[in-house]
Amino acid sequence: MTDARILVVDDNKSVLSALEILLQFEYKSVQTLFNPNQITSFPNIEEIDIVLLDMNFSAGVNTGNEGLFWLNQIKKRSPNTSVILMTAYGAVDLAVNALKQGATDFILKPWNNERLMATVKSALELRKSKQEIHKLKKKETQLKQVINEDKNFIIGNSKALTTVLNLVGKVAKTDVNVLITGENGTGKELIARELHRLSPRKEEVFIGVDMGSIAENLFESELFGHIKGSFTDAKEDRVGKFEAAHQGSLFLDEMGNLSLQTQAKLLSAIQNRSIVRVGSNKPISVDIRLICATNCDLEQMVADGLFREDLLYRINTIHINVPPLRERDGDILILADFFLNRYAQKYDKPGLRINNPAQEKLMAYAWPGNVRELQHTMERAVILSEGNVLKPSDFPFHAKPSQSLGNGPVTLDEMEQQMINRALDQNDGNYSAAAEQLGISRQTLYNKVKKSKSDG
Repeated sequence: MTDARILVVDDNKSVLSALEILLQFEYKSVQTLFNPNQITSFPNIEEIDIVLLDMNFSAGVNTGNEGLFWLNQIKKRSPNTSVILMTAYGAVDLAVNALKQGATDFILKPWNNERLMATVKSALELRKSKQEIHKLKKKETQLKQVINEDKNFIIGNSKALTTVLNLVGKVAKTDVNVLITGENGTGKELIARELHRLSPRKEEVFIGVDMGSIAENLFESELFGHIKGSFTDAKEDRVGKFEAAHQGSLFLDEMGNLSLQTQAKLLSAIQNRSIVRVGSNKPISVDIRLICATNCDLEQMVADGLFREDLLYRINTIHINVPPLRERDGDILILADFFLNRYAQKYDKPGLRINNPAQEKLMAYAWPGNVRELQHTMERAVILSEGNVLKPSDFPFHAKPSQSLGNGPVTLDEMEQQMINRALDQNDGNYSAAAEQLGISRQTLYNKVKKSKSDG
């Protein structure tokens, strides 16, 4: 016996009895209604798999309009329920109209039992298919939400960052290719995700690919996919990153690490907006928003013969340069507080704060690793903290060799800067103590540090 619920609606009790007897030996639940007005109050109608519905209920009426009305009422409450319409007055235009309005099939009275049972079986399979599609779509939506979930935020209000975000807001509404450049750790992927979040594709998937981590012999398989048996380890068909990002955004990071051979393959896919899986000769169209990123000088690489000029033009319709942290005045402490709160909560160390000398030390440091270095620095400081206050000693920055006076500075400005750096290091970032050691006022020291940061 098939586990399915069937509802029969007809004003002829003989029809109800005949269908109930016919169906009850095959299906687990068969219910009947003599009055179609009861449809609107029928409990849990969305759990009914199939409705067998008469098309005419009033005496002398054979237009089928009553059946179409109740068909629409059922579909409003339960869109995936399969509805089979029944009538003694067959007409092609009536059947076509019924199917257009959502009916699954159409049966003429008197019916052939075998044909009716076959029709009910087909309707049940359609119902199950619709349910499965609904589940898959729901799962797909949930997966997209997980993939697109913001794991980080763009933090800061400096002029340099605001300028970038304003450009992002303008570009996001279009589908043009975007190239994001900037030093390591500046947050290029965050900018890419922001472009996606503000775009018309925001409900679709964002796929990120680290191009530098893909072995050259696996490049085509990773990006374009492959079919089963196309090479030794191809045990099943595989969808590449381009296909996976269809209708969404594809973010290709570390573009400067590609060989000229892989650049040519990538250029073809970008130009044609189609890919061919490894082992196949069938082109597959892809609809993507392309965002690329690099910390390399691609124009210099073009001049050196290391990067294709035509590929650079393809990916560089809009260029967004993410500023290094040292150029984002005021954002250092904002970011430091953000990461402090995140890791204080993560490691169960509530009430942590950064004292003024430590803040000054954070502000004076050049942050060569940018936001990523600051994040790791704050996490380390929180983990190793022993009290509620983070002091300069909790941030053990080390001067680079070029900052040592023994390396022979070229200019007086460089010598002065190195003396300032050394004094700040020796005094754990305490501006007052460093200024006293250098024989200048604290304000003068602060102005010199600020000037060196703007000059650098």
